[in-house]
Amino acid sequence: MSLCTSLRRTAAPLSWASRIAPSNTMPLRAKITSPAWVTGTRKYATPTADLLKEQPDDDPDDVIFTNNYGVRSIELNRPKKLNSLNGSMARKIIPRLQEWAKSDMAGVVVIKGSGRAFCAGGDVAALANWNKEGKEGQQRSADYFGLEYKLDHLIATYSKPYVAFMDGITMGGGVGLSIHAPFRIATENTLFAMPETTIGFFPDVGASFFLPRMEGALGTYLALTSEQLKGVDAFYHGVATHYIDSSTLQQLESRLAELQFPDYMSSDERFKIINATIEEFSTGLPADRPHISGELRKTIDRVFHSDQASIQDIFKSLEEIHQDQRGSPDLKKWAKKTMATIKTRSPISVAVTLQQMRVGRQWSIAQTFQREYDIAAQFMSHPDFVEGVTARLIERRAERPNWQPNTLDDVKRQDVDEFFAGARDGTKLPLISEADYKEYPHAWIGLPKESEILREASGKKAEDVVATLLEKYEGKQGVREKIAEVLERYKS
Repeated sequence: MSLCTSLRRTAAPLSWASRIAPSNTMPLRAKITSPAWVTGTRKYATPTADLLKEQPDDDPDDVIFTNNYGVRSIELNRPKKLNSLNGSMARKIIPRLQEWAKSDMAGVVVIKGSGRAFCAGGDVAALANWNKEGKEGQQRSADYFGLEYKLDHLIATYSKPYVAFMDGITMGGGVGLSIHAPFRIATENTLFAMPETTIGFFPDVGASFFLPRMEGALGTYLALTSEQLKGVDAFYHGVATHYIDSSTLQQLESRLAELQFPDYMSSDERFKIINATIEEFSTGLPADRPHISGELRKTIDRVFHSDQASIQDIFKSLEEIHQDQRGSPDLKKWAKKTMATIKTRSPISVAVTLQQMRVGRQWSIAQTFQREYDIAAQFMSHPDFVEGVTARLIERRAERPNWQPNTLDDVKRQDVDEFFAGARDGTKLPLISEADYKEYPHAWIGLPKESEILREASGKKAEDVVATLLEKYEGKQGVREKIAEVLERYKS
């Protein structure tokens, strides 16, 4: 008997009688108070506590909270806006998560989105309009990011099992609500990206932590190019921990609601049970490897990986690939497209993002959100954010925005360093949770890392590696496929 099977029997489903009893499922509306832990972080700041109070224009229905036995669900409910995250939503979610963390009745938290998106990002159009008002408006925008990052850090350090249904568009702010969760479920509808350099910003919501920790140079590549990962690719590359068909999400949520955890059960045991429960709904993968694999993956690692490589070095490598007469036509086409893509992005955003990928891997999860807040506040006073949001999202212009500076060669080192200098008064963003870590504590829930596969492969046959890791990962779907792709890539 496997450990997960044994544990699942301990956390038994509700009795047959309770299953047919009237459901206690009901939507809830949050009553927002002003917690004492929130303070302003700039001398000229509007106190963030004021922003946590319910505002006159807050939509009471933009988030729906539901209790269903042991599951507490958060449904982002702005489908016409692709569930883009705003202050009204954050003001509701934070106190609800705090409430559930203290509740013995709340066993699992599920977050999902209504419509075709999980969450397509933050409501940056409103921020750009605030920034036009000058210093006070820029601080108002910075305060929004402070509020968002408090929420993201709370999720990243949450004490209860937290499951994100990344069904549909998951970008920007939506990534912050999901990527730090121990359980992240991709479906055939998942569309993941961090497109911030497109609008004169930088990959935030904890991207400084999770992108540099992706395997190889994938994180840096995704950050600079805003390349999308679709469907099962998000699972293979570790953005998601599980892949299931979207048609079974509702059944999974109901199944999670049936789980009961004895008081004496440890957190790890609870996580193992939930992991095994999600795996029950795994019915196969639509592809045996991600699109970014083989020679393309090797090329990305070579071009984007060096900690010392400047953006000019990256372009030089891409140009060499493009000009190589003996090179692969597909790689030459990719190199040309990648250069063209990066050149359309905000030069200061690209330069800051590259530096962020270099230093972020040294930051703890708490430092990540505190440092990102300082960077975000700096961007709110930079003209590229208003220009990028206006050109790309509001007016939807086809031509390249009027970036300042306009080319990568015009970006000076001191310009980049200003974004990493921190607040002049030495203050840091106060966070809700005091928990901190340098590596995700539940990394074992996803597929095995490349490093683990290569360690196991030393002096062994491929079939022995598969057998060993399949046993370790309880027969998890995708393990066999990932091992095959990694071993093939490193042998070629």
